[in-house]
Amino acid sequence: FEMALILLHVCIVMEHNMISKRNVAFSALIEKGGAYGPFKTDITLAYNKVLTNIGDAYNSSTGVFTAPITGVYYFNFFYHAGGKHASKLELFKNSEMIVRSSDHKSDSDGADNGGNAVVLQLQQGDQVYVHMPANHHVWAGDHTTFSGFLLS
Repeated sequence: FEMALILLHVCIVMEHNMISKRNVAFSALIEKGGAYGPFKTDITLAYNKVLTNIGDAYNSSTGVFTAPITGVYYFNFFYHAGGKHASKLELFKNSEMIVRSSDHKSDSDGADNGGNAVVLQLQQGDQVYVHMPANHHVWAGDHTTFSGFLLS
């Protein structure tokens, strides 16, 4: 009887872990107090204020999402920027640029907004992140976000 209870407990824990791994979603924003950039080098944006991180797949220190399981995922990024400097963000899967959004520098345009979204097939361990090329900037006061979730 004790062995049956132990096996039942193990099955329940395994089922819980399988369900937990299927729940993957994150949403984060850059909260660094205003203009962020331009920088002299390319950077990966570390969205430091995490609103949701179900499954703990997003690392706010590095800005990298690592797929905990193989599946189809949805990602988006949005930004706000002033027109004084060019703005460009690029979403990468591993080291491959997938989508981007950008706007040129303008003396007559006070503000810019941009973003993009994509559905990606990921293998466990694949990494997705947002990159800002050198000499570009964004506004980092609750306006620039990165989100994603597992579809199936």
